[in-house]
Amino acid sequence: MPLIYISLLKGKSKDHIRAISDGVHQALIDTYSVPAGDRFQFIRQHEPGEFIYDPDYLGIHRTDDVVFIHIIAGNWRDTATKKALYKTIADRLTEKPGLRREDVQVVLSSNERDEWSFGNGLASYLKD
Repeated sequence: MPLIYISLLKGKSKDHIRAISDGVHQALIDTYSVPAGDRFQFIRQHEPGEFIYDPDYLGIHRTDDVVFIHIIAGNWRDTATKKALYKTIADRLTEKPGLRREDVQVVLSSNERDEWSFGNGLASYLKD
């Protein structure tokens, strides 16, 4: 179960935001084999003064359409799979809602199977 935080500047339409949400989720289905019903996302829209980024870090020019996507997921995927995820997210968000590839930033935070509880006070991915 990846847990997703999507951050962007306030002012985008509901359709724009939904397209980002759907694109990220579909990329997870396609590359991480996430089940279709495994969708847990938080969308954060920020005022301009609360959304600070370097527009040219690492020689990649970003605009105010930049979207930061933070994915918390289990560490059981290899580097090739993670790279495929980055590319697929950028591809999907370029298609819809029409973002520039340069404006799609993804950060992964990995954790262990014993660090997930989906309820009932249990470590859900462990078989005790």
